[in-house]
Amino acid sequence: MKDKLVNRAVHAFIAGFTFSRSRTHPYLHEQVENIDVMRDGPRKNAKDYRNEEWVGVAPLRPAEIDRVARKHTRGRYAVSYIRGKDVDETPIREEFKRLKYRLGHTEPLMIHNLRKIPLFKSNVTVQRVQSMERAAALAKEQRKRPPNESTLAKGSPIRQYVALNGEEIVGWVATISAGKSTWVSNMYVKPAHRRRGIGKVMLCKLLSDDRNAGAKSVVLLASHTGAMLYPVVGFEQIGMLLLYTPIKR
Repeated sequence: MKDKLVNRAVHAFIAGFTFSRSRTHPYLHEQVENIDVMRDGPRKNAKDYRNEEWVGVAPLRPAEIDRVARKHTRGRYAVSYIRGKDVDETPIREEFKRLKYRLGHTEPLMIHNLRKIPLFKSNVTVQRVQSMERAAALAKEQRKRPPNESTLAKGSPIRQYVALNGEEIVGWVATISAGKSTWVSNMYVKPAHRRRGIGKVMLCKLLSDDRNAGAKSVVLLASHTGAMLYPVVGFEQIGMLLLYTPIKR
């Protein structure tokens, strides 16, 4: 059962990550020699290709990911290696080290089964972003380009939410459809407004809407600080992502 949950979570991670990075240019999921890779669609100038993300899941050997990635990469890449919660990562780390990879950071992989969603109160209002005016205001806060109007249309894979203190946007989060699951993206609360329950209220609104839309689970990668928040609203840690980059030889 745990392996099925991890595989479901990996599918959501790939769907969410590729959608998020496709904002300016298509970022696609492919399988190369049965190993998942996320990377730019074709570009005219090879110098414009962004980093690739090769994805491996234990018990796949790091050496096999390394072999395939080095053979098929267009240039710069990283390896997102995901292990189950109870898998010993010591031999994984040792093998990547022998292969000349540097560990960047680790992120707990978490899932919510949507059976129980708690209720929390806060002094903010949480709203789904449903107008271009609000979407533009959010993009400005995030220092991003305004989104395409299609992201607000019925059936769009993404739903965005903002926390409002009056008319000020003090937090935001998004959910991205990934088959029977959704992927939580871009969770953020402004520093001056933290420790007031805003993150919990936003998440519970998102979880409720996802369940009403037919999702069976919600998946996210957490910072180690965030990993202490998410169980409060019902998330369970099922694994860990280790992000590796090859050391130049």
